[in-house]
Amino acid sequence: MAPHAITPPPMPHGTPFHPITVLASSRAVIAGRLTEATIVVSNFTGKITSIFHSVLPPTDFLESTSYTDYSPHVLIPGLVDAHVHLNEPGRTEWEGFWTGTRAAAFGGVTTVVDMPLNAIPPTTTVDNLRIKVEAAKGKCWVDVGFYGGLVPGNTSELKGLVQEGVRGFKGFLIDSGVEEFPAVTSTDIEHALSELKGSDTTLMFHAEMIPPITASVGDDVQRAHPPLAPSGPLTQYSTFLDSRPPSFETYAIAEILSLAHLAPDLQLHIVHLSAIEAIPLLREARVQGTKITAETCFHYLALAAESIQEGDTRHKCCPPIRSQSNQDGLWEELVQDQAEGVIKTVVSDHSPCTPNIKLLPAAFAPKKESKRKAGHKEGPEERGDFFSAWGGISSVGLGLPILWTEGQKRDENFSIEDVVRWCCTNTAKQVGLERTKGDIGVGFDADIVIFDDVAEFTVEPSTMLFRNKVSPYENKTLKGVVRETWLRGQRIFTRGDGFSEKAGPKGQLLLEPRKTAK
Repeated sequence: MAPHAITPPPMPHGTPFHPITVLASSRAVIAGRLTEATIVVSNFTGKITSIFHSVLPPTDFLESTSYTDYSPHVLIPGLVDAHVHLNEPGRTEWEGFWTGTRAAAFGGVTTVVDMPLNAIPPTTTVDNLRIKVEAAKGKCWVDVGFYGGLVPGNTSELKGLVQEGVRGFKGFLIDSGVEEFPAVTSTDIEHALSELKGSDTTLMFHAEMIPPITASVGDDVQRAHPPLAPSGPLTQYSTFLDSRPPSFETYAIAEILSLAHLAPDLQLHIVHLSAIEAIPLLREARVQGTKITAETCFHYLALAAESIQEGDTRHKCCPPIRSQSNQDGLWEELVQDQAEGVIKTVVSDHSPCTPNIKLLPAAFAPKKESKRKAGHKEGPEERGDFFSAWGGISSVGLGLPILWTEGQKRDENFSIEDVVRWCCTNTAKQVGLERTKGDIGVGFDADIVIFDDVAEFTVEPSTMLFRNKVSPYENKTLKGVVRETWLRGQRIFTRGDGFSEKAGPKGQLLLEPRKTAK
């Protein structure tokens, strides 16, 4: 018998069954290191059963074994996108489980964690979570976890949501943009810290607050009186950027840090960090023993304010895309020594909407734009208005090539191991999935991506699988193509053949309560 063969068990009625699948390559990221590898996957469990640090020949396995040598493509763990707005139910016309998770799989993302707002109802109670779970069943092409929401008055729901399996909680310190998910006060945060003290979870914040004295009032700036009037035309990105200065982020983070002592063992996290001015605050807090981390987003690492054209509201998000020098500072922090850097993860913050509420001028709008909602009276002056347009960047499934493209521009020796650390290993740890996701290792789910790190493609509607084809990356050429995506040992997507529609979505809902790794 071949040395690594496994004798198949008897199957009823003579049905053939191949107990293992084997994937190999001269380049694979195993336990964070690039090496040769042969990966053996159990077809019973979808788990990785063994790894050999060389490319074994197919003759080492039973003749019937499914074996593929993908050399010279790179085998990497499936990405864990820990910040995605899927919006279903309630705003499924913006995005949904079916379309959002297909877009994820296209880009090598095998796990997404759904944010608690923009769906109706929001995931702020146990009952609302159950509604969300029902809406997701049978529609997910990749595995999906869920966050709970922190809003005024829902403190009593938090422990119940932990027990129901949410991966963490998110609260806003500034208007979220949707009325059903109001911002929290310092008192609300105090209550949440006290309630979650000792829980296996993470408390996350959209860290923007309007300082007591400021030259801006955020999205209300166009209705303000001097001296709080806008700094320029509302169609110019610089006007919007002026309205949400770095002080919004630093003030909010300082407020969070002032309360952290109430639950010293609770993991805190800053979502979508934009302003480099906040980094010293976070670094000092970590030195002092505060358990706090931060993420940044693909768009903050690849897009810069100076390049945004007038009226191109595809770029509107909060916190805003800042200057090129700010982008450079984020990269400098990201590539710090693993222990020293405060930015641990990179996520999409995929926050889509229908094209009509982006208020795009004709030059940037999709050819077929959705109809305006009934009752909305839109004047031509609204087109390109960065203050009235919905804020959010659509990019789920594009993050891997975005990051690879930008990293290669900055350093020809940019490492795929870094991408895996930021987008797989650390994001899995951030949401309590480090035992099963984010690595290619024995006992892990066989979530594996075959990545062609040399090929290029142009972002167009056919490569934007999210529901609404509105993204600032459209028409950009990106380096790096996902050739195949495997979820728990099953090939769910290939660049050549797409999805297996007959087999249907195989994603699972990740609702097992978190347990702190020992």
